[in-house]
Amino acid sequence: MLEAKDMAVVRGERVVFAGLSFRVAPGEALLLTGPNGAGKSTLLRALAGLVPLAEGEMLWAGEDALAEPAEHAARLRYLAHAEALKPSLTVAENLRFWASRWGGDIGAALEAVALAPLAELPARMLSAGQKRRLALARLALAPCALWLLDEPSVGLDTASVARFGDLLARHRAAGGAVLAATHVPLPLPGARELRLEPAA
Repeated sequence: MLEAKDMAVVRGERVVFAGLSFRVAPGEALLLTGPNGAGKSTLLRALAGLVPLAEGEMLWAGEDALAEPAEHAARLRYLAHAEALKPSLTVAENLRFWASRWGGDIGAALEAVALAPLAELPARMLSAGQKRRLALARLALAPCALWLLDEPSVGLDTASVARFGDLLARHRAAGGAVLAATHVPLPLPGARELRLEPAA
């Protein structure tokens, strides 16, 4: 499915990472670990097509993944560290914005993260954990092949992590792949680990 070959990213004059190669097949999960500044978030952004590669290539099913940027964007969901919510919109309205792009059942997505009772509440009134759950609800909309997740469990309580685990399991069972940057364990049984270290 997704293959990185000798990828390198340079920001300013700093090499963030170089010579990075890995593969992720349908149903697999890859944990990106390593200290702050090692390039985990930058790698996710590069895989999402948001940061240019200085060297190397990214392949999807053996073809240049970035040859058609719109097509690449449609096959993935990128969840950044920030929730990207509109505070003046309600919980349901925030999710409706994304559903207008991808499709999907808003009610079912809110149920998946236990936010259905708060559907009409403005997003600005949510707690930090609830905002994170609303961001994760985007994953429960229309299915796609690849999830790129940056510290997805930040702010979640134990019950919310368990619900997130259910989302991840359903995605993988349907053939979806997951790449997640994290400093803490995630409910991804059988996941492989790719540890990044700051470039010298």
